[in-house]
Order: sequence, then structure tokens, then C-alpha cells
Amino acid sequence: MEYQVGDIVKLKKPHPCGSQEWEILRVGADFRLKCLGCGHQVMISRKLVEKNTRGIRKKA
Repeated sequence: MEYQVGDIVKLKKPHPCGSQEWEILRVGADFRLKCLGCGHQVMISRKLVEKNTRGIRKKA
């Protein structure tokens, strides 16, 4: 899958705030994701993001 900054990914497990959607802020060996529910930002490895992605919406 091709990931780009600004895309919205839906992951398997929800964030504790209840949202499953994350905005990609940085792409590389690690991704920086921002929760669309509460705004929390996390760094997560590319491998985990690719494994747990359920869907992706491209930026407009």
C-alpha cells in the first residue's frame, strides 16, 4: 500500500478515545500518526501500521 502525508488510515483497534481513524503526519521507517478523535500523536513503526491497517482514504 502507498502511504502519503495527509492520508487517513483506519486501524484494527480503536484508540482509548473511541476513534479508529488516524491522520498520517510523517512517513518513513516510522510513522507519526494523529488521532482524529482526540488529537493525540504517536510514533509507530511502518511494519505495525501496514499490519493493522483496515482502510485508507487519500487526501483530497
